[in-house]
Amino acid sequence: MEAIILIGIQASGKTSFYRERFFDTHLRLSLDMLRTRHRLHLLLQACLAAKQPFVLDNTQVLRQERLGPIAQARAAGFSVQGYFFEPRPERALAWNAQRAGRALIPPKGLLGTLKRLERPTPEEGYDRLWRVEIDAAGAFVVAPWQPPP
Repeated sequence: MEAIILIGIQASGKTSFYRERFFDTHLRLSLDMLRTRHRLHLLLQACLAAKQPFVLDNTQVLRQERLGPIAQARAAGFSVQGYFFEPRPERALAWNAQRAGRALIPPKGLLGTLKRLERPTPEEGYDRLWRVEIDAAGAFVVAPWQPPP
């Protein structure tokens, strides 16, 4: 049983990463999709009770936002992996500009999220923590977590 926590600003590639790596094996939990925190909480509880592997695909830029789901997953016997998407504001703004409707985030909102970003640490309770970057060809490059210099 595995819980995956995706961490990063909007338009950083989190959902594309989910589709590429976890679509066939993990249920995606996303506030964008479910629209309310109540629904997100209900679905998270259902995954924990059913021992269903899941990916929490939200920005989760604040440590406090991550601690609850991590603790709940660990208490239910899940291993927890965190994937931190290294922020690249210029790329995120360009990708965001290609979005439409509700998916389009005002640039001030995206940059505001970046200002609030708290980098994860292993002490938050992850069994494994990863850093994700996107190379020039658009491929995801995943490496074990290293604190920034």
